[in-house]
Amino acid sequence: MLQVRTVHFSGNTQFQKVEVLESDTFGRSLVLDGKTQSTEVDEFVYHEALVHPPMLLHPNPRTVFIGGGGEGGTLREVLTHASVERVVMLDLDKEVVELCRRYLPNHSQGSFEDPRLELIHEDARGYLANTQNTFDVMIMDLVDPMEGGPAYLLYTEEYYKIAKGKLAPGGILATQSGPAGLLSFQECFTTIYKTLAEVFQHTVPLQAHVPAFQTLWGFTLASDSPLAALSEEDINRLVAERIGKELRFYDGETQRNMSALPKYLRTGIQQETRINRDASPVFMI
Repeated sequence: MLQVRTVHFSGNTQFQKVEVLESDTFGRSLVLDGKTQSTEVDEFVYHEALVHPPMLLHPNPRTVFIGGGGEGGTLREVLTHASVERVVMLDLDKEVVELCRRYLPNHSQGSFEDPRLELIHEDARGYLANTQNTFDVMIMDLVDPMEGGPAYLLYTEEYYKIAKGKLAPGGILATQSGPAGLLSFQECFTTIYKTLAEVFQHTVPLQAHVPAFQTLWGFTLASDSPLAALSEEDINRLVAERIGKELRFYDGETQRNMSALPKYLRTGIQQETRINRDASPVFMI
């Protein structure tokens, strides 16, 4: 599908196989363990869908935690919010971050040089278990929960309880939640939602179509504070006030579409019984 024109990098880090490929259709693409993570052409869809719903729902997000996000796209979008004073970004694989800074500069657009960033290369779970810091918004831009992969224990009930303990009052957690298409939504999307619903009082599922992923993609918001739906007008006003520019993907009408899940997804969420736990993790195929 990628019709690869150039292989900019192919090799293995301590944690995973990494490829940076270039194609006529998608431009430069990051592929980890054989799965496309993001491409130059459509990464803005994924990153805006992941970042802006929780950031705009929070009344004044000043401190933000990012789990994963090595390409820098999530960081880029977080830093567009004028209220942000500090971002702690945890990506276990330092080599991936360095490769992305070298080969995918259009993703980060200089965000790694922003003085508000504290970039740490260690396990997010260990960091959160030991830090005294709390955060207004926590965004999990993690690789998929693959068996043997570096992040499958960052989707479990135990991990979400640790993360919840580091949310400031009124804080919101958002996570990418895997494929949400008809043929794949039961791989991990409904389980991630169900697991978060066991830990938090309020959860909201969202979806967006990401062309490079060839399917709908799921996202989940979670908080112990009510996640009141903003009107289209409120979202557009907040984008103008906090970001000061129009986004390429996200606005009020887009949020309405992201919230309108197909019936099979709503039914799948209602029927899901699996809870993702350390002792019995659910792996994406």
